[in-house]
Amino acid sequence: MQSGSKLLLVLLIFTSLNALAQKSQILIARNSVGKLQASIGNKEDEKKQLAIITEGLKSIESAEKDNKTKNWAETWAIKSYLTSYASLIDTDKANADKFYDAANAAIKQARSLDKYEDNSGLIKASHHNILIKKQEKANSSFFNNDFTEAYTDLKEVSDNFPADTTLALNTAICALNIQNYDEAINYFKRAQDNGIRNAGMFQKLAQLYVGKYDNETAIKTLEDGLIKNPFQRNLTNDYINLLLDTENYTRAAALIEGNLKVEKGNKLLYFLYGYLQQAGGNNSTAILAYDKALSTDQNYFDALYQISLAYINSANETLAKNEADKSAKYNNLINRAQFALQRANEINPNDKKTVQLLVDIYTKKNATDKVQELNRKLQEL
Repeated sequence: MQSGSKLLLVLLIFTSLNALAQKSQILIARNSVGKLQASIGNKEDEKKQLAIITEGLKSIESAEKDNKTKNWAETWAIKSYLTSYASLIDTDKANADKFYDAANAAIKQARSLDKYEDNSGLIKASHHNILIKKQEKANSSFFNNDFTEAYTDLKEVSDNFPADTTLALNTAICALNIQNYDEAINYFKRAQDNGIRNAGMFQKLAQLYVGKYDNETAIKTLEDGLIKNPFQRNLTNDYINLLLDTENYTRAAALIEGNLKVEKGNKLLYFLYGYLQQAGGNNSTAILAYDKALSTDQNYFDALYQISLAYINSANETLAKNEADKSAKYNNLINRAQFALQRANEINPNDKKTVQLLVDIYTKKNATDKVQELNRKLQEL
């Protein structure tokens, strides 16, 4: 009995000492967390910080092997914190990736065991570090054209920091690259709702809405973009074109006129104004607008083509009038149209519509050689 009692006493002492040893390992690990936080606060050398982390992880490794402390949420919370921070500062990519993987596994274990959120502070800090690392990995994936991986990581980061417009914008761009247009809209919209000013984003978001046949939302998106970027040329052009496409001619005309007061040398605005006037049957005003555009760029093909149509329309209107000199006026306008078409044809000789209009004019003028020459060209196009 006596020797049995001694044996039991030895076992109890051993068990007690073992439990004490494991608790001391946790204490060492806790101390490492404190030392690391102090080192971060003091902006100490990263090598020193990694040494502190290594010391703490040695203690955690022992705690992981113990039947009792391996079930403590604190064990895993400390591990996730130390490894997540190490993944950010270790310059060796392989080591950093190992720390990152370990942090993800540890935080999952910590969350499952931390029923009363006693370690919520450490878990939250670990999660923050993991998200920063995840963003780094996403950036790397993006530059390696792995947009699926980049999108998956950035989506999680953006969802945790929804007010960050840059994150939302980058997530949307990745979604675009993998042709997930609904998600691209969601994240562009998140950036918009949080006050982004990037003009290109408003353009792209509007294009996505147009692709979904939601023209009203596209128009509102461009209007919002212009409020934040007044007179921004590309936004303005997209807005005007969309108004024209949706037959909002009055709004388009007012916008163009307002912008021309600010951008007097904008050839596209003059062209669009001319196009709008031409669509309304006001050929004389359209010609003036196209002339303004051509005074800025004499090789502006679209303006040359449209002004030729305006001259032809004006010439046909002249024939319908009871004027003594209408024949002379008609010929003058047709000659102007011919000159513009010839110039347009020099700039873009493969445009069929230009060649066909020239054929029509030369046919009326009985210029047989020119008609045959251009018809041969049409067959080659």
